[in-house]
Amino acid sequence: MPVQTSRRPPSLDAARPPAGGSAAVPPQRGAGGAGNGGGGKGGRPTKRKRRKDPLWARLTVVFGAVLMMTSGVAIVGSKAVISSATGDIAQRNLLGEAGKTDAEGGADLDGPIDMLLLGVDARERWAADDVRSDSIIVLHIPATHDQAYLISIPRDTEAQIPPFKKSNWPGGTDKINAAFQIGARNGGGWEGGAQLMAQTIKRLTGVSFDGAAIINFGGFKNIIDTLGSVRICVSQEVKSHHMSYVDGKPMWNADAKKTGKRMTPVVHKKGCQEMEGWAALDYSRQRYGLKNSDYDRQQNQQQLIKAMAKKATENGTLTNLGKLQALIKAAGKAFVLDTGGVPIENFIFTMRGVSGNELTMLKTNNGTFNGDGNGKELLSAETLAMFEAVKKDKLAEFVFNHPEVISTRK
Repeated sequence: MPVQTSRRPPSLDAARPPAGGSAAVPPQRGAGGAGNGGGGKGGRPTKRKRRKDPLWARLTVVFGAVLMMTSGVAIVGSKAVISSATGDIAQRNLLGEAGKTDAEGGADLDGPIDMLLLGVDARERWAADDVRSDSIIVLHIPATHDQAYLISIPRDTEAQIPPFKKSNWPGGTDKINAAFQIGARNGGGWEGGAQLMAQTIKRLTGVSFDGAAIINFGGFKNIIDTLGSVRICVSQEVKSHHMSYVDGKPMWNADAKKTGKRMTPVVHKKGCQEMEGWAALDYSRQRYGLKNSDYDRQQNQQQLIKAMAKKATENGTLTNLGKLQALIKAAGKAFVLDTGGVPIENFIFTMRGVSGNELTMLKTNNGTFNGDGNGKELLSAETLAMFEAVKKDKLAEFVFNHPEVISTRK
């Protein structure tokens, strides 16, 4: 696929560098300063045209925190208040050459909006350049701006990962979740990881992006705790592969073993229930013991994002200034964001968006492993057709004709 000249500058200055940084956002070695893409002169990006009916805040529903600040109800406070609350959210160039060109509608957001959401499970003991993105989600909002769709790409999908100078990668074939780690090598950092992942997905599906977010799923715990809990309907009982109870307290297995005390496995029982942050995050991480392994985990993670969005619109968070500020502060520790140069406070304050009920979760490969006969996983013909529909902004029509791609999670 020929490389089109991107509308995006080689270095995207943050609209507001993160104040003091965040433990969830590792330093970008060789990046030339906070909020800078590295290697560029640091000039401000060209401003997008103002939309007649801007819809960036609709995206807030899907980031699970930033993407639910304005879902369906009026937001309180001034732009100055929102600007102050969002000061810790890091903004970087996460797309590179995978950003939409002007010819693809990237000059403004009047048409369809496509976002890349990358979930990483980073922990303090792990090196910043040794993290893979096991959750890869494409968010599509059609030009009608009345719906939002989530499509997960299986982590083990075989993909051509293009050459990437920033991390000295010559190009090659690997599982798609390796693209993030490869791009982060040799000082590429999370920014490089996201850029290489975006380019890999563009090569695989043909879809270019308006923006992107890196979501540290560990940081979601604080967001859920700020909300109080989320309602999750567990479709099949699963024993946690990562956590156990010690004296009634949930702990990582590695930490639990150090206590020398009796460990009782955490088990997520079938049925609808209110989950605290730690339980919801642990449930969304599970794939061992599930009937369709990573495919069930994909749907569980989509389900969690939707549950967070719904909770934020139901408990008065968005109309209570104190709650809203606390939620945005928690979000700042969980996200790295690329909004294409649009100030966060503008799209949060001015937008009204798709509610959690208007967020449709879609399955790839019919929700199960799609092998090539040699043990390698590929995207099925139906899934590739679904991404073609995304590219042409005909996803609603595709879903109508292929209802089997709709997730049954509640």
